[in-house]
Amino acid sequence: MMPPPPRSSTTLYSQQQHEAQDDFVVEEEATEANMTTTTKTRAKTPLSEIVEAFEELAKSLNSRRIRNSDNGAGGELRLDAFSKTCSLVSVLFSCLGLAFRFAESEYVAKVRDLVEASKEYNTLQTILDLDVANGTVRTSGSHSRNLRRVRQGLDLIRALFEQFLSTNDYSLREAATTAYSQVCAPYHTWAIRTAVYAGMYTLPTRDQLLLNLNETEHSAEKNMRRYINASLPVIEYIDRLYISRNIRLDW
Repeated sequence: MMPPPPRSSTTLYSQQQHEAQDDFVVEEEATEANMTTTTKTRAKTPLSEIVEAFEELAKSLNSRRIRNSDNGAGGELRLDAFSKTCSLVSVLFSCLGLAFRFAESEYVAKVRDLVEASKEYNTLQTILDLDVANGTVRTSGSHSRNLRRVRQGLDLIRALFEQFLSTNDYSLREAATTAYSQVCAPYHTWAIRTAVYAGMYTLPTRDQLLLNLNETEHSAEKNMRRYINASLPVIEYIDRLYISRNIRLDW
């Protein structure tokens, strides 16, 4: 049997070129994959994490509402998941500076109380029913009162985002003033309202807020709209808990 003819130098060089090209393609694909992973990792911002957490809460509420549609119930929301999600929101208040320092300190304290309560009680319904039974729903320091204040904090951010997105020419001060007037001012004393409105002049600019949040104009708009859509079902659910127990919401 005759041995195969020796390969020419041209053939050998061509094969080496193909092998080198294949190696380059594999390496290039690996680099692109790493860049994609890195980009996704970098894309995580405080606001996007908040949004994702609230979307999970809203999804949970929706699935429970469907399962309980026969009796009109809205299901139950776990206190640990709710308080953990709400704890993420405090970074938004800190990005707004001195004007919302009052809201940040109050909000953080109330959320901390709910986090501690979640170690003993399972759901939002549980703490509300307990305070109803004890007549302590509106008592200072009660879980039900703290839940009400946390709900206002979530709604304040929702209203602020709505105003912020209403027009590109709308300053953050105008957006924050309108949001505060709608959500919190009716329940605050004259002294608190005066201090808050005066502090509005220390708010960052729109560009500074985006920088503080590590967002672009485009990504901020997308995430703010997602927060509005995801937080609203949670806010409405909390309101229904109080209303269904004949507890007014004007406090």
